[in-house]
Amino acid sequence: EVAWLLLRGERPSEGGLHGYKQKLRQLRDLPKELKAVLEIIPKNSNMMDVLRTGCSVLGNLEPESKTSTPFHVADRLIASFGSMLLYWHHFHCSGKRIELNTEEDTLAGHILQLILQKPPGDLHRQAMNCSLILYAEHEFNASTFTVRTIASTLSDFYSAICGGIGALRGPLHGG
Repeated sequence: EVAWLLLRGERPSEGGLHGYKQKLRQLRDLPKELKAVLEIIPKNSNMMDVLRTGCSVLGNLEPESKTSTPFHVADRLIASFGSMLLYWHHFHCSGKRIELNTEEDTLAGHILQLILQKPPGDLHRQAMNCSLILYAEHEFNASTFTVRTIASTLSDFYSAICGGIGALRGPLHGG
């Protein structure tokens, strides 16, 4: 609901929210080419580097077109960032190629299930959801400024997000 609100400037209807959750669930899996790249990123890499690389590769595999909307790219990244990071993590920590589709209705639940490799409890899901909302409500910081600056040049959405990840990685922002 918060993602819809931030992207579209209004709360979704009940039916709209249901459809949006279904759309995000369908966008969680990753192309096999992206999984292959994640597998060769070193185990000791910074997680922000993993996300930046994953975003860039996805931008090459699923580039914007004149018929795609920025909403679709934003939804794709929202749905798949947790999948990128946790696929890489589990592959390098346990050697497992984890399943990225979950039945979880929320992004918080999906991320937790990927971390735990089992369905999370309600309290954990609520805590993660609160954390994600607080991150989303971070206002106008260095990474937001970077994304807006890159987007203002009419560059593609993926490039703008990669720039924002780079700014967020800096120790004076979030590390």
